[in-house]
Amino acid sequence: MPTSGDIKSVDPSQRADSEVKVYAVSPQDGAQPVDIVDGFLEAMTSDDLQFATARKYLTSQAAKTWDPAAETTVLTDGPSREPDRQLDRGGLDGFTYKLRGTQVAVVDQQHAYRPEAGAYEETIHLVRRNTPDGKEWRIDSPPKGLLLGQSDFVRNYQSVNKYYFASLPASGSGNSTGSTDSSRQDWLVADPVYVRKRIDPESRMDSVTQTVATLLSGPTNWLKPVVDSRFPTGTALKDGIKSLTFDDRNALKVPLNAKASQVGQGQCRKMAAQLLFTLRDLTASKVTQVELERSDGSQLCVLSSDQAEEFSPDRASGTATSAYFINAKGHLERLPGSVASSTGAGDSTAGSSKTTEEVPGPLGAGPKTLDSVAVSRDDRRAAAVTVSGQQLYAASILSDGELGDPLVTSQGKRPEDRLSAPSWDGLGDLWVADRDRAHARLLRFAGGTGAPQTVNVAGLDGARIESIRMSADGVRIALLVSEGKKTTLKVGRVERQSHGEDGVTVSVSELRDAAPQMAEVTAMSWAGHSRLVVVGKEFGGVQEVRYMQTDGSSAATIPGANRVTAVAAADDSRLPLVALSQGDGIVRLPFGANWKTVVEKGASPVYPG
Repeated sequence: MPTSGDIKSVDPSQRADSEVKVYAVSPQDGAQPVDIVDGFLEAMTSDDLQFATARKYLTSQAAKTWDPAAETTVLTDGPSREPDRQLDRGGLDGFTYKLRGTQVAVVDQQHAYRPEAGAYEETIHLVRRNTPDGKEWRIDSPPKGLLLGQSDFVRNYQSVNKYYFASLPASGSGNSTGSTDSSRQDWLVADPVYVRKRIDPESRMDSVTQTVATLLSGPTNWLKPVVDSRFPTGTALKDGIKSLTFDDRNALKVPLNAKASQVGQGQCRKMAAQLLFTLRDLTASKVTQVELERSDGSQLCVLSSDQAEEFSPDRASGTATSAYFINAKGHLERLPGSVASSTGAGDSTAGSSKTTEEVPGPLGAGPKTLDSVAVSRDDRRAAAVTVSGQQLYAASILSDGELGDPLVTSQGKRPEDRLSAPSWDGLGDLWVADRDRAHARLLRFAGGTGAPQTVNVAGLDGARIESIRMSADGVRIALLVSEGKKTTLKVGRVERQSHGEDGVTVSVSELRDAAPQMAEVTAMSWAGHSRLVVVGKEFGGVQEVRYMQTDGSSAATIPGANRVTAVAAADDSRLPLVALSQGDGIVRLPFGANWKTVVEKGASPVYPG
């Protein structure tokens, strides 16, 4: 704090840049091999455009061939390095270092994050080369792509969702006969990727332009079999476009190349919808409009934010705001809900003496005692498993009626070896896992009725499905999978193949870890377009509740309730989390507040789905 000197006027409108920037340092004359290696590794973490300074640590040939965009390897910390003279190839003019670390993930050329835990080990080789100032050490064999510690990765990259349309067959889902209402197929699916914050050193694009370019390049390989882009193949930004800027109305013009110039208005509207929802997840303020332009600068189409709602990913989820649970008598009850306002007031129980409501129909006051439940996304029907875990029923929750016969009966010998909690997708199909050790299987009921179809799940390798949650879009499934005493979280791709009048064959492919940081996962729920809320423990840690991206990257930790055994989240992030806490009962986390007990005794809290 200065105690003397002149008084100076300060313009309050001038604000410091809150983003931390790292500037690379060029190699010093006469630098030793260890200094060259450290300088190069440090330069990879910088905001240096096109990594020009990092290339100064390389030989002229290596500088030409090194591709920072090939992949980004993420380590828990920056790599350690140690000399390895046994691997030296060039005598006194060669020097080798081993780089070691604990690998967390790899981000590939499609910007897709892929968890890959394990030991990282690579070599980096230096040679002495003639320079105008004499012989200097330079790297002739750099590691592939970029090598970053987690803190540098978080500082340099951000997760964004790009959106594509669900690719669904014309028949095979939606009712007992196997036909799909084609009008319900035009909804968007989130495809999470990572882009550079600020300017990308390779493309020299800002984050908005990077994201648009990544969207135009098509879906990631994992999601590609179950989604489609409405942009024609080969569509890209018009040559020379490096920056896209919102106008004062927060609208965006996107100039495209000639590949998109001949599309019709219907297709163009869907292209614009993909852009609008992608930009919504990227920007803090609301995007009001997207205008697509032809390569000659003429207008292709315009779509406003309100008009894009017909393609909303949330359309598959309906508009229900209430949660549900099983009360102390084993019957279904409703927790009335409301959407949080911008001020954070979203707990509908505040100031109300009525915290729960009875549910009409046989599941609300019928003869069966229930163990778990799932409510359809249109908020009209529910499916429930009996307290023994043996039978699955489905019934209306709008009017009274008979319960009818069970949809399926498990032959498992113990309750824990019988039926899991059920789940509905946005197509109206009902899913459940039969955990019978003699005949474990994943079952789907088209339209929530009729005979079950066994769904093949590739990659289980002897593990057993313990719990399931279907995404609203119907093309992804979250699974708790047990093998031995360990239970992990997997996300699989749901593929549907039409067979004409014979219906549709459904399978689950390419299971991938969705919570690789956790040694044990006990509960989970979908919590948005590409996010899950997960209850579990890290290795050697205590229980925590955390948001996870479906690609396996961590989003945020939630203030934890005590001893949570079940959790439920809505696709609408403004709705509160609901959980079952041993000792506290059914609890709710209102927006901007702490967990509150709603009902002291209950089970199976769920939102529709």
